[in-house]
Amino acid sequence: MTTSNAIPVTCIPAIRYANADRAIDWLKHALGFTAKAVYRDDNGVVAHAELLLGNGMVMIGTAGQNKETSHWFVKPDAVGGVTASVYLIVPECDPVYATAKAAGAEILQELQAKDYGGKAFIVRDPEGHIWSIGEYNPWSTESSNQD
Repeated sequence: MTTSNAIPVTCIPAIRYANADRAIDWLKHALGFTAKAVYRDDNGVVAHAELLLGNGMVMIGTAGQNKETSHWFVKPDAVGGVTASVYLIVPECDPVYATAKAAGAEILQELQAKDYGGKAFIVRDPEGHIWSIGEYNPWSTESSNQD
């Protein structure tokens, strides 16, 4: 019998920002993230950052930092919106919403109860990325609704 030392599969969103320092500050103050690690290049530019919220993580980098891959990414304003967004599961939306609002976050959808469970709201960050914050947890056995 063999055993595996493989890590469990985890999905971590990675987002590029023109001003990663500003994005990190905004995510910390508006949504409550904490910085686990921030790696900078020789010029002090954020090459890679890891931000935590509960047991979730988002990775942040400076757009154009990696010349080999930078052409793969575009800023939301370059395409007139976004092609993907991040959903954050929180135990209670009310305090996160209050913090985001106090930090001046652009609220796209006000805090509201959802038919499928819990409350949720949606904000746009200073560079146009969209963040949905909700109490609905699709991993919960209560939220299973299979056809």
